[in-house]
Amino acid sequence: LQLVESGGGLVPPGESLKLSCAASGWPLENFLVGWFRQAPGKEREGVACIERLGADTEYKDSAKDRFTTSRDNAKNTVYLSITNLAPEDTAVYYCAAQAISGTATCLIKEEYDYWGQGTQVTVSS
Repeated sequence: LQLVESGGGLVPPGESLKLSCAASGWPLENFLVGWFRQAPGKEREGVACIERLGADTEYKDSAKDRFTTSRDNAKNTVYLSITNLAPEDTAVYYCAAQAISGTATCLIKEEYDYWGQGTQVTVSS
């Protein structure tokens, strides 16, 4: 399974962004997908995840109001929408996939087997 993120860039504070995670090599519907981010000098942290069929999602507490993850298995793609972006959202955003089901531990990076290369999001005026 290969994952490729896209949609990052330089955006002013208060704007919105939609990141994509496109999969190839295996049907993405077989995988739970998580979104992580890593700011300079900080640990990679989980912000959202979505189970295989999209019925269940989980978010980091601080992300619940502004982050939304969704998926289109027919397109083998998962999305992360972020609204009202703030400078503290600046980070490299990664998607990751795991073959096990259940969202109980889906914000833990060690649970994941497959990772994309990341897309940079910079929030600045």
